[in-house]
Amino acid sequence: MTKQTVTLTDNATGKQIELDVLHPSVGPKCIDIRKLHKELGYFTYDPGFMSTASCSSQITYLDGDEGTLLYRGYPIEQLAESSTFLEVCYLLLNGNLPTMTEMADFEHIITRHTLLHDQVQGFYRGFRRDAHPMATMVGVVGALSAFYHDDLNIHDQDQRKRSAHRLIAKMPTIAAWSYRYSMGLPFNYPRNKLKYAENFLHLLFSVPTEDYEPDPLMARALDVIMILHADHEQNASTSTVRLAGSSEANPFAAVSAGIASLWGPAHGGANEAVITMLREIEKSGQPLSHWIARAKDKNDRFRLMGFGHRVYKNYDPRAKIIRTLANQILDRLPPGNPNQKLFDIARELEQVALNDDYFQSRNLYPNVDFYSGVIFLSMGIPVSMFTVMFALARTIGWISQWNEMMGDEESRIGRPRQLYMGAERRDYVSLDKR
Repeated sequence: MTKQTVTLTDNATGKQIELDVLHPSVGPKCIDIRKLHKELGYFTYDPGFMSTASCSSQITYLDGDEGTLLYRGYPIEQLAESSTFLEVCYLLLNGNLPTMTEMADFEHIITRHTLLHDQVQGFYRGFRRDAHPMATMVGVVGALSAFYHDDLNIHDQDQRKRSAHRLIAKMPTIAAWSYRYSMGLPFNYPRNKLKYAENFLHLLFSVPTEDYEPDPLMARALDVIMILHADHEQNASTSTVRLAGSSEANPFAAVSAGIASLWGPAHGGANEAVITMLREIEKSGQPLSHWIARAKDKNDRFRLMGFGHRVYKNYDPRAKIIRTLANQILDRLPPGNPNQKLFDIARELEQVALNDDYFQSRNLYPNVDFYSGVIFLSMGIPVSMFTVMFALARTIGWISQWNEMMGDEESRIGRPRQLYMGAERRDYVSLDKR
């Protein structure tokens, strides 16, 4: 490939520098600005990293304009239809789909690492009963390094893999126990005969007094939702994991930082906002047309939650997949479900958005958060657990990105620059003279 450069001219001095253009395997080319400050004395200013590639990665590719999401080159549609969450975990972590032997070994490792150290239960009891499950998640995941400190050499690839396996395996138990503790329910232990999603439903919902058999449709829906949320390129929480990990912090601390970032309503709270909106519509007693009109009024602050996407300017490819599962689940809900009216509003709202020219022309289609919120609620998962479900699925993306960074020779400790707008140098004045 012929070397390509971009010439940058400082109009104040006339000095020019040539910056190399980096060619990705797919997607926009990048300008290598690493020598910009040394040659011209400038930094770049890009709040939110909207035009900045903070790293190179081989894990996930996203094209919002085309509605494309690839895990290690595989389209998300194919993986959601044909794969399982654990197979996707193997793919993201190792780079390729496993053979039958590799998959059997991987499932064996994950299945037999699901138990938590018994003293972790005492850690849970240090939280108030009404603590938000995400607060518990941040604390417990960060504390895992105190229980599993034998594999914390981050420069050893085998130890990094073992830490990754532990996080993948133990996160369902941690997440479920966070819920059980907040509800005053006894902790359930994992069952090795159950598959990953089935086991999580057991951990979440079974009670000692009755036998529990996970619903196959619910388990499949959960498996697909986790596949769809497994990774999403360099988003806020993934970038947080990379930044925390760049200081050579242990993987449990780095993932805990990612959970804290995900907790923010601008990142992981989108499906919770959908249910809040639907409940507001239901409670108002106003016809849906009233809310649609408000959503179209540019002077009204009301917005439809779960429609459109900051990244996807086309239809969210994940929403196409999950929509079918959502309808299958809603179609078989028993009569008298307390949330039936809420689900009816959701379905009516979906049809309006799919057929109204206003929403079509602006690409305001239902996204993955719209459908996942409805599915979680129909499963009996409370709204307070929605972001926990997101963290459960995204753990594999975080730990895969962290593992890739730790093996990258170009990786450096994160140290963003700033545009300083504060006071210039000034001298101290003693208190009695101010």
